[in-house]
Amino acid sequence: MIYFIGSTVLFLLGLIIIHWVHDQYHLDIVVTPAPPSKSAPLVSVCIPARNEETNIRRCVEAALRQDYPAIEIIVLDDRSTDATLSILQDIASRDSRLHPISGSDLPPGWAGKPHALYQSVSAARGEWLCFVDADTFLEPNALSSIFAKAIETKADLFTVMTRQILGSFWEKTVMPLVMTALSVGFSPRKVNDPHKRDAIANGQFIFIKRHIYEQIGGHESIKDQIVEDKALSEKVKWNGHRLIVADGRRVVSTRMYTSLATMWEGWTKNIYLGLRDHSSMLLLGAFGALLALIAALFLPVWPLLGLWWFTNGGGQLAMAVILEAVFIWGYLIYIRSQIADEMEIPRWYSLTTPLGAAIFAAMMLTSAWKVLSGQGVTWRGRRYHKN
Repeated sequence: MIYFIGSTVLFLLGLIIIHWVHDQYHLDIVVTPAPPSKSAPLVSVCIPARNEETNIRRCVEAALRQDYPAIEIIVLDDRSTDATLSILQDIASRDSRLHPISGSDLPPGWAGKPHALYQSVSAARGEWLCFVDADTFLEPNALSSIFAKAIETKADLFTVMTRQILGSFWEKTVMPLVMTALSVGFSPRKVNDPHKRDAIANGQFIFIKRHIYEQIGGHESIKDQIVEDKALSEKVKWNGHRLIVADGRRVVSTRMYTSLATMWEGWTKNIYLGLRDHSSMLLLGAFGALLALIAALFLPVWPLLGLWWFTNGGGQLAMAVILEAVFIWGYLIYIRSQIADEMEIPRWYSLTTPLGAAIFAAMMLTSAWKVLSGQGVTWRGRRYHKN
């Protein structure tokens, strides 16, 4: 009986936790295609690029194809050692709207991306600033559509969650779980509520009024922040300005990583920085790692334990345990298959949930260890340690 009671308690907790975890991601504001504005202020698209020869041509050419009538593209080559700058110079020779800039050495006290964006903004003339990562690609109507929605929502900083381009097996296995974890940490509804302090921005695409940017001190005020997008959003919202996060998947796409190795480096860096800068996040991180480990290790074993008990005389109670375990599995797989469908990957990837959860748990635990041990992380050839 004690085994049945324990299984039933876990069954009820499992239902509650699975529902709660997957009920945090509510992007109520959706960017839909819109025509170019008749009164279109100049928008400066600022793109930081460090060793981005794989993505930079596609990124810049997509930006240049915008139907928005008044744009300039400023790309800051952040001391790249590959062909990034030569690619930019080739494109610029054919389109005068592109302005490649060679970045200066990183000054003491500055993190790489804030310094790159600070330099690009210094050369910008736009009334609106649009920060776009080099691995992010705009549909031709992206700026027109986002400008229209930003005006409609009276946003001072408007950021979007982008469509994630997932190519490899590992991307399709791990990224959906990472995105779910992010939604638990940062609820879009709370971010969009001006009465709550919750603030987050997606550095892949940030659209901000120039005078608001200058009023909060720009990137110089957050020069040492590696997670500069969140720091910028906090500056905006906590100073009484309007922050909006929206669903931009119809107009903006991103290919963050292309392999397990690049995902591991990128996400352990991101998680490390979140845990390092907010000590309270260590508890949330531990909780997330625990849930991931349960999904990775215990859920697959649960029905097997029930089957073992049944074959050893467990009778109806053992059968009930098996049914509880199978129901939890079915509920989880059903929800994960819906998420897979939304992320435009085959539904059968929901069956890789235990594998993806194991990798996510390993990333969480590795990042936490690097915080506690003071080891730091390496990103784009630069080393970052605990302050």
